[in-house]
Amino acid sequence: MTLLPIAEAQARLFTAAPRVAEETVPLAQAAGRWLAADVVAQRTQPAHDLSAMDGYAIRFADLPGPWTLIGESAAGRPFDGTIQPGETVRIFTGAVMPAVADTVMIQEEVDAQGAAIRLTGEGPAHPGRNTRRRGLDFTAGDTLVRSGERLTPARIAVAATGGVGALCVHRRVRVAICATGDELVDPGQPASPDALPESNRAMLAAMLADLPVELIDLGILPDDLATLRDAFARVDADLLVTTGGASVGDHDLVRPALEAAGGQIDFWRIALRPGKPMMAGRRGAMQVLGLPGNPVSAFVTAILFVKPVIAHLAGAADPLPRATLALLGEDLPANGARTDYLRAEIRDGRAYASTIQDSSMLLTLARSQALIIRPAGAAAARAGDSADILVIA
Repeated sequence: MTLLPIAEAQARLFTAAPRVAEETVPLAQAAGRWLAADVVAQRTQPAHDLSAMDGYAIRFADLPGPWTLIGESAAGRPFDGTIQPGETVRIFTGAVMPAVADTVMIQEEVDAQGAAIRLTGEGPAHPGRNTRRRGLDFTAGDTLVRSGERLTPARIAVAATGGVGALCVHRRVRVAICATGDELVDPGQPASPDALPESNRAMLAAMLADLPVELIDLGILPDDLATLRDAFARVDADLLVTTGGASVGDHDLVRPALEAAGGQIDFWRIALRPGKPMMAGRRGAMQVLGLPGNPVSAFVTAILFVKPVIAHLAGAADPLPRATLALLGEDLPANGARTDYLRAEIRDGRAYASTIQDSSMLLTLARSQALIIRPAGAAAARAGDSADILVIA
């Protein structure tokens, strides 16, 4: 069977998975969601010309002074009046500039003796110095955040300042996760030497913790076709993620169980290392991703497929992980027919691939800060060459 390229597999998943429904939520509940509609400013910011410094508001034409102090302007308490030639108003950062005033002298360059104000320093070099003009940040009607962008703290802040109190977003994605295998036990439970503490569910939950999801934990399911079939038929989710049992061995029952539950397989086997035996399918509207059981394979496929699919379902315009460049700390051999994601440590700004890349070895993953991406068929690389990496810690 021909292995499916990673980019083609991702594109097919996005095509098959429609966005989840929209809802309107208060700003306090919007963090981490993806916008379903543009955020448009309802007001201009700043709404008036403001002072950017503590000092004295003047007309630039009145320099070099002196001036007579006639009042004060503070944030929330503007000066109610107009300054005349030779007059000034004490002003504080964020306060509204008095009518006609166009410049602020900073207080460090001024001598104030009662109402007599005199410039002692160099003074403002040009009109408008130390002020923030009306609309400097944005004006009413401007698009502040675009549909498909994720709501970061800064984007929530700009929406709030724009006078927007609620946002149209995509609802949280319902994600069911389970592990399969007769050898698995919950971590921390008494186990025989033949048993294996199950780590993938906890790992996946941690990987999805910053995404807008509602997790449904189906627990550990045995290598039993009827049990798996019934579990897959009952679950109500947008995305089902299984780990283990997705290959073609006698005990790999995820594929036949999904089909027995009324589902269908879209594709299986990716040109990827680790993670080749990943499976994708659906049951009704529910998307299904069958990840390998080896924890490193599950981790890599979750980064490349699970998280992007969730981001896509949740409305992301750009759901794929973003690679960055790093310099290699040592030589790497030529690559084979599958794209490799090598666990690596970052030391002194360079990426060093772990010596052993076996997909069962979690300790090397726990000690890694990045995955070095080695494209299929890549030529040998030398220390000092640049390479794409995904930062994972």
